Amino acid sequence: MRIISGTARGRKLTPFSGEGIRPTPDRVREALFSILNSRLGSFSGIKVLELFAGSGAQSLEALSRGAASAILVDVSAQAIKVIEENIRCCKVESTARVVRGDALTALPRLTKDGPFDLILLDPPYNQGLIPQALEKIEHLQLLADDGIICAESAAGEILTDSGKLKLIESRKYGSTMIHFYRRTDPDRQSERGLK
Repeated sequence: MRIISGTARGRKLTPFSGEGIRPTPDRVREALFSILNSRLGSFSGIKVLELFAGSGAQSLEALSRGAASAILVDVSAQAIKVIEENIRCCKVESTARVVRGDALTALPRLTKDGPFDLILLDPPYNQGLIPQALEKIEHLQLLADDGIICAESAAGEILTDSGKLKLIESRKYGSTMIHFYRRTDPDRQSERGLK
């Protein structure tokens, strides 16, 4: 597992391993960030929130590509240790912050840090956590007006719109699905091409 592009390009990351853990393969992350780059226009200056962060690879990829800040949330002590190692490896201590706790219960504490331009969700598969997270994100208004949510699920999981968060695209990569959401408020028009 490595950083694909940007200032930390090529740096090898410590994987978060264990029973039931499945780090996003580099090829899937590369495809994901290509899509995000085309939808966001640029990572420069954006604020990132990663829930169920695991190794933190996705946030670190965003920071390497110019994101202004990232908050990484995970409940596992092992994951937190791995994330902290990877933050040091990528030399982004000044822009990355780690929060240990359950992702869903941590969200209300993060309202003061939001809204976020990019929210990354990679929860354990087939536990119904993505719809719960989307509902809380919308209720707490954690997504910026022209922001995007990227959620990773098992290929068999069915996801739909969540309130004003509209599912705009899904892509399948083997046994993994990547889903992209954005706000649909008519008063909040995107200027980043997220239509």
